[in-house]
Amino acid sequence: MIQEKYAKIWYNLTTMTNHIALFEPRIHFNTGNIARTCAATNTHLHLIRPFGFEITDKHLKRAGLDYWDKVDISYHDDLATFLALVNANQNAKLHLITKFAEHDYSENGLYTADKVDHYFLFGREDTGLPERFMRENPEKALRLPMNDAHVRSLNLSNAAAIVIYECLRQQHYQGLELVHTYEKDKLK
Repeated sequence: MIQEKYAKIWYNLTTMTNHIALFEPRIHFNTGNIARTCAATNTHLHLIRPFGFEITDKHLKRAGLDYWDKVDISYHDDLATFLALVNANQNAKLHLITKFAEHDYSENGLYTADKVDHYFLFGREDTGLPERFMRENPEKALRLPMNDAHVRSLNLSNAAAIVIYECLRQQHYQGLELVHTYEKDKLK
């Protein structure tokens, strides 16, 4: 029974992928935190130009991003290039993460028996996703509930982590260690 469960999870791991896409990210700390989350969760990271910072070895080392080479990452020159990639994938489902959406991110079924590649697109820290693009795609928009009377938005890296972990929860944490044993485990 347990072997069947893990065999099913392994099959889905090899047939579906989760993606986080950042539209014109401005703050390198947010991008670094999201990259770390992507490395920890086997999530593909897409960065859509232009950036508000430089991605060079010098900047990565200074920021302590020694895991950058462990991130499955793609760079896109603009939103149209990224969308062409998504649209070319017959199994892709695009989710626009915005505070203006009508539907809660956790209401959306993110696990199915069919292979579905989920692309979670986040906007710029200061302006979000382009308004026209949002108006043309309201059915793809998801929001994280929050009290926006007190704050205008959640931190981008926190929002990305919340969304990807909800997706992974619904997918039974495919490909991740549910129990980790440390060589020098202090809890034993």
